[in-house]
Amino acid sequence: MKLCVIGTGYVGLVGAAVFADWGNEVIGVDIDEAKIKKIERGIMPIYEPGLSDLVLLNVKQKRLSFTTNLKKGIQGAEIVFICVGTPQSKSGSADLSQVWQVSENIGKFMTDKIYKVIVTKSTVPVGTNEKVKQILKKFAPKSAKFDVASNPEFLREGCSVKDMQKTERTVVGTETERAMKVMRKFYEHLNMPIVECDLRSSEMIKYASNAFLATKISFINEMAQLCEKAGADVVKVAEGMGLDSRIGSKFLNAGIGYGGACFPKDVSALRRTSLDFAYDFALLQGVMRVNDVQKHYFANKIYEEFGGENLSGLTFACLGLAFKGDTDDTRESVAIKIIHLLRGRGAQVRVYDPEAMENAKRELGTSSVFFAKDKYEVLKGADAMLILTEWGEFKDMDLTKVKKLLKKPLIFDGRNLLDKKVVEANGFKYLAIGRKTGSQKQKAPDFRAAIL
Repeated sequence: MKLCVIGTGYVGLVGAAVFADWGNEVIGVDIDEAKIKKIERGIMPIYEPGLSDLVLLNVKQKRLSFTTNLKKGIQGAEIVFICVGTPQSKSGSADLSQVWQVSENIGKFMTDKIYKVIVTKSTVPVGTNEKVKQILKKFAPKSAKFDVASNPEFLREGCSVKDMQKTERTVVGTETERAMKVMRKFYEHLNMPIVECDLRSSEMIKYASNAFLATKISFINEMAQLCEKAGADVVKVAEGMGLDSRIGSKFLNAGIGYGGACFPKDVSALRRTSLDFAYDFALLQGVMRVNDVQKHYFANKIYEEFGGENLSGLTFACLGLAFKGDTDDTRESVAIKIIHLLRGRGAQVRVYDPEAMENAKRELGTSSVFFAKDKYEVLKGADAMLILTEWGEFKDMDLTKVKKLLKKPLIFDGRNLLDKKVVEANGFKYLAIGRKTGSQKQKAPDFRAAIL
């Protein structure tokens, strides 16, 4: 099939490469000419394992090409995917300005007689696709034949190529059987469930999925705080919970909170949508509150260990800057937010991340932050080590070497990445999330007071 993919971000670029690898003829469109030229040379605007090789392979095989000319991109295309950004606006809702502009331009350039399905892959609120259809009708020639479909993505940064190639499910919302037949044909080679539904249900599935996963994260983070007070180990609690097939183990890793380009904005957007429909989605408000509090909960561990909120004269080695491992994305990174908290109280910081250093420089500046070359250089002369992103290479550090480089044998593990017993056996004081350390003593609750 002949496809046009508009937008070359995480969704669009990965989608274009994978769709071409399936044997389709794909044109990727973006307004940034410099970005397009870099992609054609194999220089990806994002770090995503396997993406560069996949793009170059399909460009070489002439199944994939890129252009800044939208008219050229959509001519002859059977399916046009809208994959532009929908960032969070000041009101908390999704900013759909790029979606509206692209829809208008598609309408203006839809001059051929080929029936097209205009597919929104960007994450958009309920009712968006209906407005996309209205805009297309307004600007397209009367002779243009098209339908609109909703086909949300479910990609995880760091493994999005794999997720796109072997998705667990595909959701397609349409208004017509003709459009659904086109989408069935496009996905027919994949051995996975296809949820066929209306436009609004499709839009809601995406938000509901991300909001539920965010809820699991906030729940286990609340449990972590309770476990710490009660003398329980949240890692074992999560293990016991996760073995229940009704619950599952994924997204039950206690830490410093969720971040990234999706969860924060999608939870906020769904909350905003609920208010637009005069419904108070109180649970989501709680999920957002817990996530915001979690970074302060971690920072307070540091303040308490060093005798107060004034951290002047102290230096912290911060391992991890991306919002999660296996990506260079620092958008809404909790690691960055914690570094801001520390600097705001007078601390000096040394930082390192395997992939996110350049993106972090734009957010942290370079004047008062030391950007280290590797995971050991960052430790030199620091008063404590902070693990802020769950990169695999941080899990296997030489603790003897770590101890020699730090001023004090002190580790704050914001991702529960290390083995507590091993760390403490090597003479470190280990402060993690929801885990009782060797130096902590819990006071038993007075049940008599509750009875009385």
